[in-house]
Amino acid sequence: MSNAVCRSLSVLLLASTAIGGAIESRAQTTRDVDAAPFVALKPIPTPAADGSLAPQLAASSDGRVYQSWLEPAGAAGFRFRIAAWQGEAWIPLTDIAQGPGLFANWADVPSVFVGGNGRIAAHWLEKSAAGGEAYGIRVRTSSDGGSTWSDALTPHRDQSLTEHGFLSFFDAPDGGIGMVWLDGRQTSPGGDGHGHGGGAMTLRATTLATSGALGADVLVDDRVCDCCPTTAVRTARGALVAYRDRSATEVRDISVARFEGGAWKPGGTVHADGWEIPGCPVNGPALASSGDVVALAWFTAAGDQGRALVAFSRDGGATFGAPVRVDEGMPLGRVDLELLPDGSAVVVWIESSQGHAEVRARRVFDDGRRGAAAVLASVGSDRSSGHPRVVRSGDELVFAWRTAAPHAIAAAAAAIPPDARR
Repeated sequence: MSNAVCRSLSVLLLASTAIGGAIESRAQTTRDVDAAPFVALKPIPTPAADGSLAPQLAASSDGRVYQSWLEPAGAAGFRFRIAAWQGEAWIPLTDIAQGPGLFANWADVPSVFVGGNGRIAAHWLEKSAAGGEAYGIRVRTSSDGGSTWSDALTPHRDQSLTEHGFLSFFDAPDGGIGMVWLDGRQTSPGGDGHGHGGGAMTLRATTLATSGALGADVLVDDRVCDCCPTTAVRTARGALVAYRDRSATEVRDISVARFEGGAWKPGGTVHADGWEIPGCPVNGPALASSGDVVALAWFTAAGDQGRALVAFSRDGGATFGAPVRVDEGMPLGRVDLELLPDGSAVVVWIESSQGHAEVRARRVFDDGRRGAAAVLASVGSDRSSGHPRVVRSGDELVFAWRTAAPHAIAAAAAAIPPDARR
């Protein structure tokens, strides 16, 4: 990811959200109702040291919640760490990786994922030995709850000195673990000096069987936005991935692709926002699913107006309803979301507010109703605040985010509203 490009686009996005100060009226699809996103927020201490970044959350089918993060390790670079939430405290587990080669970045961050069979997968990024901003993806798995980890492997077959990152995991239909990522093998080291000067960034996918064997390295989309996070889920029909696409005229709206019947099928643009922007906004979508019910959240600044939106699907992502606006007029985006048992979704995003920024959450329904926005925390308004996270475990939501200076990772838990439970 080009730091120069992303830095300039951060300024552009702040300007565009300021222009779009008035909240968009969606009389036919948005109705405010008395529906809280959670009952009461309870802070929970985390084991992450000061200076840590890149919090990620994952939940297992038995309700256990895992948090991962990057922690400074002095001359040794960074440690990629993981802990399990036991209901009262985070229990640190065996570190996943460590070393000066770990690539630490506010946007392209490591993650953990728990498959349907309980196997944990973790990914992180390693810088190329040749220097520059080229880096690749490394993956490990654990079959004992994070006590021990497999040898590291690289999911992409390409070893070119370009960027490979923004990986998302999902449950593969054959019981393995699926992966999608942004792959720079079609780009060249020329142009802007960061691997974006040649061909387009692509979206590729593979699978990791329970035996540890990698599946085919498959092209999903041959032209996508260079450095926006991806997201993927399993539905009753197969796998669904959402990402920021890139047209020949630099329109960068959100598209989806589905893995059904053993093949990837393009799903096209979810909603024609028409956001034409000459560089990557570093603002990806988020997915959550339950059976064939899917919720998709994203940010757009089309028409120089920043908006955080959510749309629902009842057919595994084949079609989506009209989007509902969730922000309050000055969003920075960086969305995440979770589905509740009643089919509503809790959407999390960062909103500018009187010279600073806040992590906010709102409950939204697929018929256009939305509850009041709740403020979770104040955070830095620059990119150092990263991405807030939310995950559901039974009748509880767990949130994580990076605080303002002194930078640290914070977490909180909250019960979901009684009317959202089944």
